[in-house]
This record gives sequence, C-alpha cells and structure tokens, in this order.
Amino acid sequence: QVQLVESGGGLVQPGGSLRLSCAASGSISAIYTMRWYRQLPGKQREIVAHIAADGNTHYEDSVKGRFTISRDDAKNTVYLQMNSLKPEDTAVYSCNADIAVMRRWGTSAYWGQGTQVTVSS
Repeated sequence: QVQLVESGGGLVQPGGSLRLSCAASGSISAIYTMRWYRQLPGKQREIVAHIAADGNTHYEDSVKGRFTISRDDAKNTVYLQMNSLKPEDTAVYSCNADIAVMRRWGTSAYWGQGTQVTVSS
C-alpha cells in the first residue's frame, strides 16, 4: 500500500515561481528513480525531469535552466522548483517513482493524482 501525494500547485503570474512537492507514504522498502511529468491542455503527458537514487538528474530542453528537481530520502519526498514560469508551462503536474514495497518481490512504478499549475496574468 503506497501513496504519492503532490502539493504546491496554483496560480502564478508569468516570471513567477512555484515549488512542487511529492511525498510517498506506506510500506516502503526503497525508492529508486523519481520523476515529474506534466500534461499540457490537449496534449499527451510528457516527462519534465527525473532524479536517480544516486542524485543524477536529467531535464527536458524546455525547462533547462529554469526548473530544478531534488529529493529528500529521509522524507520520501521529491521536489520541483520552478522559476521564470511561462504561460506555456500551464499543465497538470504529476510525480512518479519506482518503489520497492516491504515484504513484496520486485519494484513497481507508482503515480500521484497530479496538481494544477496555471501561469497567467
């Protein structure tokens, strides 16, 4: 029984900043790669950034230099700091993580329900 819950979304003006959080809870043995996705209105869901267990990060070209992904393993939480936001960043942002569950074999991918980010003046 694992749950991921996103928070921190909302309405912000162009050029502003938001910090998204995604906290995992339940019978967790280990968390490996953690990811942020977004789904723009009328578009397919796309990867935004990911962070591996060793801290190695990757970003999509459209957010490089503006977004930063980080993790706090003591809190089972991944963050997405978003700066210099643009109207085209408006989307539902979701977190995803590869997680091993206590007393269960293997690793599975889990998803949060998403949080709305709206960039508008």
